[in-house]
Amino acid sequence: MTHTCKHDAETLKQLQALPLRAKIFESRQRIAEWVKHWGEDKVYVAFSGGKDSTVLLDLVRRDYPDVPAVFCDTGLEYPEIRDFVKTFDNVTWIRPEMGFKDVIEKYGYPVISKRIAQYVHEVRSAKGETATKKLRLTGIKTDGSKSPMGKISDKWQKLCYAPFETSNHCCKIMKKDPSRKYGKETGRVPFVGAMASDGNQRELTYTIFGCNAFELASQPRSWPMAFWLESNVWEYIKLRNLAYSKIYDIGYDRTGCMFCAFGAHLNTPNRFQRMQHTHPKQWKYCMDKLGMRDVLEYCGIPVEDKQLELDFGDKA
Repeated sequence: MTHTCKHDAETLKQLQALPLRAKIFESRQRIAEWVKHWGEDKVYVAFSGGKDSTVLLDLVRRDYPDVPAVFCDTGLEYPEIRDFVKTFDNVTWIRPEMGFKDVIEKYGYPVISKRIAQYVHEVRSAKGETATKKLRLTGIKTDGSKSPMGKISDKWQKLCYAPFETSNHCCKIMKKDPSRKYGKETGRVPFVGAMASDGNQRELTYTIFGCNAFELASQPRSWPMAFWLESNVWEYIKLRNLAYSKIYDIGYDRTGCMFCAFGAHLNTPNRFQRMQHTHPKQWKYCMDKLGMRDVLEYCGIPVEDKQLELDFGDKA
């Protein structure tokens, strides 16, 4: 088996600098490599309904039109996303075994980031003064050395004593588990529309596995667009005259789960402030029924913006 995608940061930079048509060619090569290895009847496209996976689905089906798409219906998608997904043929809808309300009641709220939420959960779940708890609160390992990335930042250590639980379990239960169950039941492995430019963790993952992670133990997966940039995605949509979800035309740059608070502290207006105007019913349910208002206010994250005057189109 030949791996045509090298796994290092310098190669990534070179690939990211390529013009779109060269990237399209490279991605189709990665797709062909993946299909050749597993077989066309053993692959699928993880389709979120967002712009990245919309482009991915088009790339895959240009050469392999019968490859199925799989949409994980968590109940947390924007209605515009669900409506858009319904316009595609050969899409399998899968669902988690727990709803979001049950997840946050059992494990805690997804706030700040996956890493911080995991660390806070570890501290609050610790039985006594464990080495892990010490690391998360002080950044000091058992050998006395310091691990800054292993510590909860001083700003967010207050979450360890908050009147609510915090956890990173949501993504696993709502998305990863249903996808792994589907893969186990069907024997299929996914194409995923992730890009290294989406964040440091994804760039690190790329340098370890490259585009096609044949050897990934948890679940082999292909990222044929790993070296694309967001600008390439919109350029491709224009080039191919692709339809896309109208969620992007009412003020949203990214989609994801409506009620997820990961990264909400980094943007103004944040997703919840926008939701107040674009999807007032969902916003009210999130704030009052799910208790997100108290959680976000505890974290110093605004939940509404009465001065936000944008043209959001029709409200949900």
